[in-house]
Amino acid sequence: MKNVKQENPSQDSLVAKIDALEAAAAPLVANPALDAGRSQAVFEHAVQLRRRKAERPVFSRDEDGLCESIRQAGIREQGLPLDGALELLRDTVEQFGVQTGRGGSMAYIPGSENQLGALGAYLAAVSNPYTGVADMNPGAVVMQETLLRWLADSIGFPATSYGDLTSGGSIANLSAVVTAREAYGIRAAQVANHVVYCSTHTHHSISKALHIAGLAECPLRQIPCDARFRMDCEQLRGAMSRDRAAGLRPWLIIGSAGTTDTGGVDELSALADISAEAGCWLHVDAAYGGSFALCDEGRAVLRGIERADSVTLDPHKGLFAQGGIGAVLVRDGQRLCSAFRFSGSYLRDISDLISPADVSPELTRPFRALPLWLPLVVLGVAPYRAALAHKMALARHAHARLQRIRGLWVGPEPQLSILVFRCEEGDAANEAIARSFNNEGEYFISTTVLEGRVTLRMALLAPATSRALVDEFIDRLAVLVDERAGIDRASSAY
Repeated sequence: MKNVKQENPSQDSLVAKIDALEAAAAPLVANPALDAGRSQAVFEHAVQLRRRKAERPVFSRDEDGLCESIRQAGIREQGLPLDGALELLRDTVEQFGVQTGRGGSMAYIPGSENQLGALGAYLAAVSNPYTGVADMNPGAVVMQETLLRWLADSIGFPATSYGDLTSGGSIANLSAVVTAREAYGIRAAQVANHVVYCSTHTHHSISKALHIAGLAECPLRQIPCDARFRMDCEQLRGAMSRDRAAGLRPWLIIGSAGTTDTGGVDELSALADISAEAGCWLHVDAAYGGSFALCDEGRAVLRGIERADSVTLDPHKGLFAQGGIGAVLVRDGQRLCSAFRFSGSYLRDISDLISPADVSPELTRPFRALPLWLPLVVLGVAPYRAALAHKMALARHAHARLQRIRGLWVGPEPQLSILVFRCEEGDAANEAIARSFNNEGEYFISTTVLEGRVTLRMALLAPATSRALVDEFIDRLAVLVDERAGIDRASSAY
């Protein structure tokens, strides 16, 4: 009997269903003609956005709750036209909050307007390479390694060092803490015996990293700071001596190279000496301050950072990159790899090359290197050096002018580019001054608490922050201080 192909109605039905679903899913498939028009619309929107940002207040609040329209629009079965989505974006996300990168943005650690970085981020998203494993896109991984080598060289790390581009300083600090934990072989039963030392101004992400890493029960000694808001090294030595006498093991010292509160830079060479004597791991959180190593003035302030065991940097701060680009560097790169290199049977076809996934908690990750790499290779390093040196000089200029305002307490001369000051009329006066600036919209500043008192701060980092803008800010500040103190401006020299 001859083989006769039998009809299979169920198979035919399945094929028909597949074809129908392919048609329904077609909008997710690249369409060169449609994509070109959408790209043009998005680029035109971006050009108009930059213009609008220059016209809007540096900071504004959504007093009428317009951002709720995003929630009301929701995620629906049938989508919006692109122009409708861009209009919603324009009227909400782009309308309120801080206009990042504006010269008057001086709160917290300011971001930057970096057009080449934005174009790099766009290209990274369009190409969307898999960057966690070297075999999947060797060029993307080589680009990351090139950037990491350059960053390591900038702080004086040896050729044996290695690192990772992270989402920011918090994950970089976590990676460093985990690497230090593994380097010392600390296991659960030993956690309570290993002591961590930091200053009272250390960033809170260190405590979070210890918690996430299973080290929350490590004794944490917060060492007081000196008059320049740097960790007091003599008090550190005393605390370590007392812990050893109590049978505890000094293990991890956290130094700061530019605290968020004051911009203070710890005496890194002294911390390196203490760490070496005690056999401790020295981690330096240089998320804000590390990039200043690119200029001569900053390198002098950061002397000793090259002796750390690990360092956190944030290119999205001092290298003016798009948000979401941090870095961790480890002097002995093998330590970093040993802490994070794991595998699975589904990765059996991957080569033995070191990949970003081998030095990070992440496997899948965005293409972080390109938004950082593109402006650096196009512009060169020279404007970055100039911008960082400019901010250090501008901070000294601002400090000198602030000291001339009667009724204003001014902190120590800035080591980098953050200044702290307060009206002597009390906490309410300082909060009112901050509100005045932020409500007026030309400047955006933040407060902190130093020595138990509300204190104003200004962080000079955005490339657009000019001497003229800073001088105008100080002139306005002098008026506000006079108003709070009831001083006759005619007799007030500033």
